[in-house]
Amino acid sequence: MSAKKEIRRIQDLPYYREEYTAQLAEMGIEETEELLAALNDKDRKKEIVDALDGVGNKIADHWIELLSEEGTEIVEEEAKTVPKVKPVLDAELKAALELRGAKNAARPAFLRQEWFRYQRLGEKWRKPKGIHSKMRRHLSYRPPVVSIGYRGPKAVRGYHPSGFQEVLVHTVWQLDDVDPKVQAIRIGGTVGGRKRAAITERADELGIRVLNRT
Repeated sequence: MSAKKEIRRIQDLPYYREEYTAQLAEMGIEETEELLAALNDKDRKKEIVDALDGVGNKIADHWIELLSEEGTEIVEEEAKTVPKVKPVLDAELKAALELRGAKNAARPAFLRQEWFRYQRLGEKWRKPKGIHSKMRRHLSYRPPVVSIGYRGPKAVRGYHPSGFQEVLVHTVWQLDDVDPKVQAIRIGGTVGGRKRAAITERADELGIRVLNRT
């Protein structure tokens, strides 16, 4: 499907700037017919090209081509949109996903011991192991330590945020084993462009959600 835009005004021309309107008006050009007539005149065309900043002979010739064809339309291609498939979830799974979202939002940022002292440590996590470590002993005035209490509900562990179970696929025939109601696919990173397009097309036919669509 494409959206069509007719050239009814000078302002509809490609590469046109608002500042050109006043400059063309000073030359007595306000309509598309007047602009076309001026561009077809060699001397006036040079005057327009010299006056309009950013307009050269190539753009001027392109305008002549567009304005010379009666009923010319600029066709702007729209990206093909595929409606996202929603998972079929029972009340228990929906509640578990909501609980997981709340726990994710409340979970603190786990920082490595003495990350503030040595810049080289960065913010990556490492378990504190020192025999005198206050952080290892979970003392309240030390930063939080990764522990089992911060995990999400087991029922939805590993689920995609959309609510689907992820299935990694590398070939088209693997789609036959996917349940589109509760599973979504993620195309492997080593899959080439042609095979990726074939997998995506087949998934759309089967109503399967593609998580890493390109």
